[in-house]
Amino acid sequence: MGAGKKANNVAKTTKGKLKETTGKAVGNESLEIKGRGEQAAGDAKQTAQKAKDTLKH
Repeated sequence: MGAGKKANNVAKTTKGKLKETTGKAVGNESLEIKGRGEQAAGDAKQTAQKAKDTLKH
């Protein structure tokens, strides 16, 4: 996996986790849901990139 793409995917997942945690802490359900969505998107992109890398080798 390209280092830049991996870093972006991990950053997106981390950003989502931070939003989810903040949403829980302040009682903002919308922020919490947004955070979960970002985590899922980052994880999905990371999984897709890993699959591409596996097929290349």
